[in-house]
Amino acid sequence: MRKEELIERNKRFVVGVIDLIDQLPKTMSFSIFSRQLLRCASSVGANYRAACRAKSTADFINKLKIVEEEADESMYFLELIEYVDKGKNSEAIQSLIKEADELVAIYVTSIKTLKAKNLKSKI
Repeated sequence: MRKEELIERNKRFVVGVIDLIDQLPKTMSFSIFSRQLLRCASSVGANYRAACRAKSTADFINKLKIVEEEADESMYFLELIEYVDKGKNSEAIQSLIKEADELVAIYVTSIKTLKAKNLKSKI
């Protein structure tokens, strides 16, 4: 996947999260989980953009690890929200969980590929 496509996909992910949050009840638990979800979901795209400006391969890998962690954390908060929501927004939540999982897989694969290439270049 090209850099531009991934940047756009990250944006669509956070917009989907925003749309979900706007549909949730305004209770204390949803408010806390929503705030955390919005922070980590928006960090996915922001940190990926920072990674694209990395100064070295090692720097790029380290920044991608942060992106991976933020995408995984997003999945965690989506799962919590789904549990508390009791199925009311299940379709939207499941779609976002799937997207977060796919983003994690993309970043994990990228990190593994870069590490392998970096290791080969040192041999």
